[in-house]
Amino acid sequence: MYVYADNAATTALSPKALEAMLPYLQGEYGNASSLHSVGQRAAEALQKARDTVAEVIHADPKEIYFTGGGSEADNQAILSGAMAGARKGKKHLISTAFEHHAVLHTLKKLESQGFEVTLLDVHKNGVVSAEEVAAAIRPDTALVTIMFVNNEIGTIQPIGEIAKVCREKGVLFHTDAVQAVGHLPVDVQALGVDMLSMAAHKFHGPKGVGALYVRRGVPVVNVIEGGQQERGKRGGTENIAGIVGMAAALKEAVTDLEGHMAYVTGLREKLITGLTQIPHSCLNGDREKRVPGTVNLCFEGIEGEGLLLWLDAKGVAASSGSACTSGSLDPSHVLLALGLPHEIAHGSLRLSVDAWNTEEEVDHILQVVPEVVKYLRDMSPVWDELERGEATHLI
Repeated sequence: MYVYADNAATTALSPKALEAMLPYLQGEYGNASSLHSVGQRAAEALQKARDTVAEVIHADPKEIYFTGGGSEADNQAILSGAMAGARKGKKHLISTAFEHHAVLHTLKKLESQGFEVTLLDVHKNGVVSAEEVAAAIRPDTALVTIMFVNNEIGTIQPIGEIAKVCREKGVLFHTDAVQAVGHLPVDVQALGVDMLSMAAHKFHGPKGVGALYVRRGVPVVNVIEGGQQERGKRGGTENIAGIVGMAAALKEAVTDLEGHMAYVTGLREKLITGLTQIPHSCLNGDREKRVPGTVNLCFEGIEGEGLLLWLDAKGVAASSGSACTSGSLDPSHVLLALGLPHEIAHGSLRLSVDAWNTEEEVDHILQVVPEVVKYLRDMSPVWDELERGEATHLI
């Protein structure tokens, strides 16, 4: 048996999404900007997809801008908020220390352009409070950007509460909802957010396509120049097949969302209960305030890279954190933000399951992970020192 348990990195393409895409990869190849009938059919498909995405998150279709993915949507949202503030003399930005690098790197770039950035602590439970956001807001604050669900540990932030604080103080609020859309109920009107990012490949849509919700009235800065596509805010010929696939996948993902959430939460809890029985292991982040399918643990005395390679050999595809940082040997910035020491953060494992996974697959994970952890510890000089009492256990 081979179990794919890395859905937070990417998901398999839904057959329904593929079916929706195929006509626009073959016969219906028109450019949506063209005036002839072939182009106008593409334009109609684009509008229908926009309507679908808007309906799912309770937005107006004119508030949806399609992008090349979640990272582009994050970049555009943050730059838009920052520039809107700068025009009013406001150059202070607020975020958290454990955001996705699409957010952190954009903030770093803005720092080099004269903006000041405050990164809030997320504490051991991986949750930031609305009160801490309120305390950090200053008269010159232009934007608050805080992720809906953390991509590595899966903790859910109080987005509605934070949005309320920002609205009361007249500050724009963006949330990176890449790990939330399609897995949790997302209603932009009820939440009160100004901007929200999403990516199709996190809910069984195609890679390379995403969307940015921007509340009507919030000014949008172009990240890609070149044409009048997306109402002049995102140049480049639209990826009609990808956009159509995204809409189909999202509509499918939220059909019986409550049932899917309950099922996946059951799989998650089974994983947590079983794997935390491994000696000197710990669950990272709040156990309750988390997205249904994501589990992140640390195992003392082993390295995450070796753990992943041996799990793959034993039939389990997992990760040690974000797919965007898999080439780095540094410990996860997310786990360090929780206060974990470097030597513990190095031994992390992220398992992310969804409604496509089965009980039998979870049972396989529960069998294989303890075996691999024991094998790696048995050959580890660090673990040997810990067991002989020459070093102190940290977990």
